[in-house]
Amino acid sequence: MQSCKVMRQMPVQAGRAGMGFGEAGPETASDETASTLHEHPGTGSAKSKEGTGGLLEAALTRQNLQTAWKRVKANKGAAGVDGLDIEQTAQAIRTNWPHIRKELLAGRYRPSPVRKVLIPKPDGSQRELGIPTVLDRLIQQALLQVLQPQIDPTFSKHSHGFRPGRRAHDAVKAARGYVQSGKRVVVDVDLAKFFDRVNHDILIDRMRKRVQDAGVIRLIRAYLNAGIMDGGMMSERHMGTPQGGPLSPLLANVLLDEVDKVLEARGYSFARYADDCNVYVGSRQAGERVMALLRKLYAGLKLQINEAKSAVASAFGRKFLGYSLWVAKGKEVKCKVAEKPMHDFKARVRQFTRRSGGRSMEQVVATLRPYLLGWKAYFGMAQTPRVWLGLDEWLRHRLRAIQLKQWKRSKTMYRELRAQGATESVARQVAGNCRCWWRNSDRLLKTVMTIAYFDRMGVPRLS
Repeated sequence: MQSCKVMRQMPVQAGRAGMGFGEAGPETASDETASTLHEHPGTGSAKSKEGTGGLLEAALTRQNLQTAWKRVKANKGAAGVDGLDIEQTAQAIRTNWPHIRKELLAGRYRPSPVRKVLIPKPDGSQRELGIPTVLDRLIQQALLQVLQPQIDPTFSKHSHGFRPGRRAHDAVKAARGYVQSGKRVVVDVDLAKFFDRVNHDILIDRMRKRVQDAGVIRLIRAYLNAGIMDGGMMSERHMGTPQGGPLSPLLANVLLDEVDKVLEARGYSFARYADDCNVYVGSRQAGERVMALLRKLYAGLKLQINEAKSAVASAFGRKFLGYSLWVAKGKEVKCKVAEKPMHDFKARVRQFTRRSGGRSMEQVVATLRPYLLGWKAYFGMAQTPRVWLGLDEWLRHRLRAIQLKQWKRSKTMYRELRAQGATESVARQVAGNCRCWWRNSDRLLKTVMTIAYFDRMGVPRLS
């Protein structure tokens, strides 16, 4: 468990050495250093030319900071413990940046504690996030832009999480390819509270092997040690790297790359996305050997496998990044949405389309649309056309039921249906069953509130 020392802390401007937002400072033109930055296509990252200074100086050049600020601003996000939003932080930086930069280069800068936020998960549990201040997000993003081009190329090709040009779909495609090749047993490893249990000393040791700039290492250590604020109480943190800061994914990949390299050297077929790792083998015996190896490797990093969620099993009985696999005609291995994400999707749609709440159809669609588009973008790789058609029909059924309930009275139903082009016979039959919203919405109403009707309303199709 994490070792903490709890103390009372004011929630505003906490933990930053020598910074006063009210002080005047010289013009920000002094931010410029001798280093010239090169932009790296597709990543927006930057690194200094040889001989022009260290990585920390490169991170703090005007050009790199401007790129970092654009990213932080685009990501939006909530304020940290200082209570300052994006615009307020921009004003503070204009006044105080020369002093902040001097503290950073001298190694005296102390990051503010992160603000603890609990995000509910579909299974009822909660994920803990640590939200840095906007200023600290800017500094972390600037660091990321100079570190990532140097470190990312050294990572295993089997690592897909939080890397430029890679995404979860790549990991799922790799897994499908392994199973198609005949490796139908998976070693499915789940790490218990990985981000909360990262050992700082081990992580810093691995970073030193990749980064020779002492100023960068010192600053990363300061971010790891920054406390966490929860309800006005600040707890010191001696392990873990909270999710929520731009640097956390890179640091996680640095730590877990050691395991990737061992698996790679032994010729195993695997795919990793952040702390989710699946290894594909040809037999259960081989799988048990791999599981024993992984227990040993993770123990060396002082990480713990969640035995309840990890297993050596058939690849068709497990999910990976929300997907599961099935065998189609011709013995082709295909992807589908796993059972739990599908259940969660339907529960969320039911919540959006409940027939109480007094919302117009336009308001329901406006709320539903971004969720459907996001879900479709992630799960669009699923090769189950009949499932998509069924979900589309189920969704339209629910929306028709909402509309009938909103019309309520038979006279209103008759009038509205006739206005939408329904025949007199159809309008009378639907209006005659004005209280049977669910049953009514799956019969004659389909001839009036058609697929084209919902297309015009802006309801996305999943199929």
